[in-house]
Amino acid sequence: MKYRALCTDIDGTFLDKNREISPRTLSAIKQLPADFPIILASSRMPSAMRHLQATMNRLDNPMICYNGGFVIHYGDNGLELLDTVKIPLETCDHITSLTAGSDIHTSLYFEDEWYAPQDDAWTQKEITSTKVQPVIKAWGAVHEDWHSRKAGAHKVMCMGPADQMDRLYQQLKQTKNEDLHLYRSKDTYLEIAPKSISKASALKQLLALKYDISLSEVIAFGDNYNDIELLKEVGYGVAVSNAREEVKAVADEITATNKEDGVAMMIEKHLLGD
Repeated sequence: MKYRALCTDIDGTFLDKNREISPRTLSAIKQLPADFPIILASSRMPSAMRHLQATMNRLDNPMICYNGGFVIHYGDNGLELLDTVKIPLETCDHITSLTAGSDIHTSLYFEDEWYAPQDDAWTQKEITSTKVQPVIKAWGAVHEDWHSRKAGAHKVMCMGPADQMDRLYQQLKQTKNEDLHLYRSKDTYLEIAPKSISKASALKQLLALKYDISLSEVIAFGDNYNDIELLKEVGYGVAVSNAREEVKAVADEITATNKEDGVAMMIEKHLLGD
């Protein structure tokens, strides 16, 4: 087999229209050897990825959470932390101060913890998408708790009206562009992560630590801006056809959409074919 590992984005790439692993994709994965790593790389938190690993019977594979900010592996001895990079509390303070008094919902994530300011429509949308329940807690209380534990945010996710999100994006770009990666998956969403991390850098690190596999031996899949570096760095980068044009431009091949089993097609073609 030419490739020794597979790495894939989740939403918009790997999951179908119901945000599930389609029967065809699951069948293709189950035909791969048990020791062939299937590595999920997402902005999601661990709990929002763990059930997908269980569905694939790949609970022993590492996962790249928060776009590379939290890289973990569940082994025989429990959770193994491969890397962690957080947004400092003072920066979280700055972000929340900019959203105070607005219609923007600001969720904060640390390790496998999700804190939402209230149970609103944005909270419910994320619950539906990720199958994870948040802790409802105001930022002041979260700050106090995190300060006592020397914690920080692996991800801050802001959701709200497009005009307010535009304003927030510009404010953060002007004040924190050197420190933060500002990623807009939609005009109503802004995902914020440390500037120093990426899916590609996280994948390179975990492959060296767990498998002695190089990036050139990986086939990877993606659809959005945070997948560009990943597709460029691996041996074979594939964009689904619903991907942004910038992602398609760096891909080695373009497959069908996530709703049309694009990832399954490529597994069948490149990993299961003669």
